[in-house]
Amino acid sequence: MGGFGLPRTVRITSSEEIRTLFRRGKRKRTRHLDVFVSASPVSHPRWGVVVPKHKQTIVRRNRLKRRLREVGRTEVLPRLRTAGVDIDFMVRARPEAYAAEFDALRDELIAVVEELCSRGR
Repeated sequence: MGGFGLPRTVRITSSEEIRTLFRRGKRKRTRHLDVFVSASPVSHPRWGVVVPKHKQTIVRRNRLKRRLREVGRTEVLPRLRTAGVDIDFMVRARPEAYAAEFDALRDELIAVVEELCSRGR
């Protein structure tokens, strides 16, 4: 049965890959998020999310992670695939992200993706 989850092949999960992306990737700051992008070592875009605790409860942290993963699954990865942009796309939440509405987070990430896609052509 097909699910709605993110396949393992499009996720960045290795702590080594995450650290490398934070060190070498280009950072784009939005109002609530830091986005790191770098060329992908595979032939398709990949997605990762890091949500630091920032003195929040686990419930709020998990809600934020779920929201960001959903935006990645439904908006970011499909747009990158359509544009043929093969990059690693890592999102790190800043403390302000905990108070942000879902639509605000989605709009920020879509704006970053659109900028990357327009530059890549």
